[in-house]
Amino acid sequence: MSIHVAVVGAYGSAGTAVAGELVDVPEVELTLVDDGDPGGGLCILRGCMPSKEVLSAGAHRFQARHDHRVVGTPEVDLDAVVETKDEHVSSFAEHRRGAVHEWATREDVTFHHGTARFVDDRTLAVGDHTVEPDYVVVATGSTVNVPDLPGIDDVAYTTSAGVLDATDFPETGVVMGFGYVGMELVPYLAEAGGMDLTVIEHDDRPLDEADPPFGDAALEIYREQFDLDVRTNTHEQRVEPTDDGGVRLFVEGADGEDAIEADHLFCFTGRRPTLDGLGLANTALSPGPGWVHDTMQARDDERVFVVGDANGKEPILHVAKEQGFAAAENILAHARGEELTPYQNVHHHVIFSGLGVYPFARVGHTEATAREAGYDVAVATRRASDDGVFKTKDVPEGLARLVVDRTDGTVLGYQGLHYHADVMAKTMQVVVEMGLDVREVPDRAYHPTTPEILDGLFRECADAV
Repeated sequence: MSIHVAVVGAYGSAGTAVAGELVDVPEVELTLVDDGDPGGGLCILRGCMPSKEVLSAGAHRFQARHDHRVVGTPEVDLDAVVETKDEHVSSFAEHRRGAVHEWATREDVTFHHGTARFVDDRTLAVGDHTVEPDYVVVATGSTVNVPDLPGIDDVAYTTSAGVLDATDFPETGVVMGFGYVGMELVPYLAEAGGMDLTVIEHDDRPLDEADPPFGDAALEIYREQFDLDVRTNTHEQRVEPTDDGGVRLFVEGADGEDAIEADHLFCFTGRRPTLDGLGLANTALSPGPGWVHDTMQARDDERVFVVGDANGKEPILHVAKEQGFAAAENILAHARGEELTPYQNVHHHVIFSGLGVYPFARVGHTEATAREAGYDVAVATRRASDDGVFKTKDVPEGLARLVVDRTDGTVLGYQGLHYHADVMAKTMQVVVEMGLDVREVPDRAYHPTTPEILDGLFRECADAV
């Protein structure tokens, strides 16, 4: 068996995952394509890595400002923040490009730095080159989604990419979008940028994937700790420029229509798959709901696999990589006439809310999804303030919850919105994905450390089983 696989978007996390799995398979010839300049993938250049870099600077100021034991409030040097971020990002991206280019030195691997487009179902054009692979992997990532709001083309607005590069901010701003991106960047604007912000939230609370108490806790933290005006159950209607160069956003809320004026508009309204320019009209592929199976195989062409943000399933870095691994295995299986294996994702997310001081983590089921799935559940919830260690570290806000199967003690899920919840996510991923019995999970953390909150949850649920 000899197969030729083309990976479009080879610098990205999903693309490199596919290539890394296939590059050492003797019967596979690889063509890697990417038009990135300088290249390195969204996560490295404009996503999770640079965003956490800038958030950390705001986090230091936030903790110093809230700790009565610390005298004086430090200021964030935005020039230094961006300079350091750019230096690190450049290094990370160079490492990613280096790996791809090293693969391309092999006899059975070719790299094209350019934009690929389908000429027909079996042919890709990259500049003056044409490629006719047996399989194509589309790993082209995502791009900023700007809503089709009346007046949006008449005003200046900043997306997440602009925030990461900004070395100064205006005094006031209005924010559209309070999902992952908004939850992370809004506190940075307030803390490091010193901005007075109004945030638009469409629902009762943020954190759609969490049980309601977590969204309520997040709202309280954002309003009380960051002094934000979060307008819930509110929807944007139109936007227009003001005479002084600012913006006026008209919204509809519970009390009717209102007009919010600010110096600047921030657009954190999610991302959409980057498929423009791929020439999909020349193929049988028809993007939309259900266009990519859980095997990562395209519905309309069994020899096309779509991974990462490009498939619109779950735009999360680690999920993209796992989808890449699954696609590589399924390409080989398909070529051998074997059954393909669906990618099964146990929910595992972290949002660096509250500048990462109060991150949100979810692994597995929530109470609501567990009950919907038919489980008879036992649930334990603890406030961070229930454990003295959070008070001693001056981070007493937030809560955690454990959900277990009452019939056999299997741990089904964990949610945390508290200090170090992001760190505990890996521990809880192991517990949930291995299907451990809560009665057999050790409940003795080193004292005094923040995982004591997990010990309390384990004990409560073990007693309930």
